[in-house]
Amino acid sequence: MTIRLSDHFNYPRLLRFVLPSVLTVMVISIYSIVDGFFVSNLVGKNAFAALNLIYPLLGALGAFGFMIGAGGSALVSLTLGQGDSSRANRYFSMLIWVQAAAGCLFSVIGFIWMPDFAQMLGAGPAILQDCVVYGRTLILAISFFMLQNSFQSFFIAAEKPKLGLWVSISAGLCNIFLDFLLVYVFPLGLFGAALATALSQAAGALFPLLYFARPNGSLLRLTWARIDFRALGRACLNGSSEMMTGLSSSFVGMLYNFQLLRLAAEDGVSAYGVMMYVNFVFMACFIGYSAGVAPVVGFHYGAGNHQELKNLYRKSMVVVSLGSAVMTAAALLLAAPISRVFVGYDRQLLELTIHGMKLYALSFLVCGFNVFASAFFTALNDGLRSALISFLRTLLFQTAAILTLPRLLGLDGVWLSLTAAELAAALVSAALLWKNRRRYRYN
Repeated sequence: MTIRLSDHFNYPRLLRFVLPSVLTVMVISIYSIVDGFFVSNLVGKNAFAALNLIYPLLGALGAFGFMIGAGGSALVSLTLGQGDSSRANRYFSMLIWVQAAAGCLFSVIGFIWMPDFAQMLGAGPAILQDCVVYGRTLILAISFFMLQNSFQSFFIAAEKPKLGLWVSISAGLCNIFLDFLLVYVFPLGLFGAALATALSQAAGALFPLLYFARPNGSLLRLTWARIDFRALGRACLNGSSEMMTGLSSSFVGMLYNFQLLRLAAEDGVSAYGVMMYVNFVFMACFIGYSAGVAPVVGFHYGAGNHQELKNLYRKSMVVVSLGSAVMTAAALLLAAPISRVFVGYDRQLLELTIHGMKLYALSFLVCGFNVFASAFFTALNDGLRSALISFLRTLLFQTAAILTLPRLLGLDGVWLSLTAAELAAALVSAALLWKNRRRYRYN
């Protein structure tokens, strides 16, 4: 059964529509997890630490794709809701070409300066070369990484979320196979893991390019388009919260690594890497749901259908609340089994990881609410409030927590920093949602 943006959404219809988006984000998050599994178990914990140390830099550069995808798809969905499909296609095409050009520029800069970036992140002699090898290989594919992230949102706006899911699943399976081939069969080490990810990202970006460039059955078609600086600025402003989230998460990840290198050396960075893999998967559920429902919210807001907007808001709050409780319980119960998969070969590192993950898991109680609140304002084309939530949640509150709590609680303060930041951000999110309920008429 085809589900349209203009439909009325009950719980089954809503979950069916957003499920491809959730699974898509989860599959994308698996890239680094698969790399981490093969590298940690087959190459060694120093290479594993190098991977986790340099990855925040790559995430920061890839944040541009999240900005274009979230802000651009909201703008395109709003335009489709207003009945102007021709203008929506011009916006869509222009945003894709701008993003591809920006990625090429990032590749050149990142490849040249990667050794300096690695040293700035705290890489010592034991892991510096590994950081450079992994970082340079992946930076060459940063355009593909950005495009794949943005196409995830545009597939939903085009009413083709299932196609986006199958593209991501295919790219994810490609990554798993290539990791096995290039790290296990042909022992190319960290370079093989990075190459596997780069090739998989290329596959995940090139198919959507070809699909949208040809006549297709979706709402969108990729054509040549001139730069519309006003529309580009609007999309960037509207998606600035998603870019802020990416940049801030990367910056805060660097701060975590600095603190962990000081308190627990490379083992601390490795343990944090395992927690990040759990975070990637669980956060993918919240991010995927929010990304999946955002075009629907944007469409009904653009169409002036406030009754359906209320319906989407209320049901989303229920879904996010239940999901938060389930994920927190799962993280606590699975802390030991997951840790053994990645670092079971080192008893001391294993115990450190299990203990840290149980404290870190408490953050899942509230992070989903903050993710949805930010995405909801993005869907309403209110980039300012969306960016405020993201800025406070992912940068200001986390920076304050990671710099303060370790002084009071030692290493446990590092693991609890995210929970403290999410709790503070939840107060801000709740206040903004309450204050603007009549302005946008969603409650």
